[in-house]
Amino acid sequence: MKNLTKFLLNNIPRPMLINLSIFLRPLIVLFFKGNDFTDPIDGKSYRKFLPYGYGKQRANALSPGTLSLERHRQMWLYLENETNFFTANLKVLHIAPEQEFLRKFKKMKNLDYTSADLFSPIVDVKADILALPFENESFDVVFCNHVLEHIVDDRKAMSELYRVMKPNGWGILQVPMKNSLAKTYEDFTITNPKDRQKHFGQYDHVRWYGMDYFDRLRSVGFEAEANFYSRKFSEAEIKKFGLNKNEILPIVRKLSN
Repeated sequence: MKNLTKFLLNNIPRPMLINLSIFLRPLIVLFFKGNDFTDPIDGKSYRKFLPYGYGKQRANALSPGTLSLERHRQMWLYLENETNFFTANLKVLHIAPEQEFLRKFKKMKNLDYTSADLFSPIVDVKADILALPFENESFDVVFCNHVLEHIVDDRKAMSELYRVMKPNGWGILQVPMKNSLAKTYEDFTITNPKDRQKHFGQYDHVRWYGMDYFDRLRSVGFEAEANFYSRKFSEAEIKKFGLNKNEILPIVRKLSN
């Protein structure tokens, strides 16, 4: 299974892989049904999660039911336990939405939910993150996960997210990070996909973020927090939910004037 997953990830275009996974999902869920792991997003339990990773694969990373990764399950648990996201009337902007989140959030009657992306055919609004087509201070909550590492002018993108957020608004802006790096590693002369894979972990990434990511967020006006939310759980719960205790949940807030 591990070798098959690695082959699929490295040889099948991502849009085709997503469509294939949706078609096969009921069979995969049935095959992995058990009691050792639980996906908090859909509440279903499995004997194991799937391995995942473009290079070195992580064991028990990908949930068979929601296709969520460690970072998605951590975000869900944070929203569920630490926020009023599921109960308050909120206007939400979701950039490049994850499919399972998109499906669930659109059904929530308390949310005025807008999804946006430059290329995705399933979003509400076709939008360039460098020039978002929304009025200033439009949204209570902004999600933008694993997008900024693709953007050369990431500070411009951050400033757009800040602009459209309401005062006292908040958001989650996840990116691939190396906690051991104090300074973000980027080199815009590296353009070949294979070289980007080698240097930045994926063929279409332009950087590895270090801990100075939060300084970049603060430079455009955000209050930024590096939240290791998974560490709030016991070792048994971390294993059960398939979390990574070293995964940072970047939480931003826009203070009122």
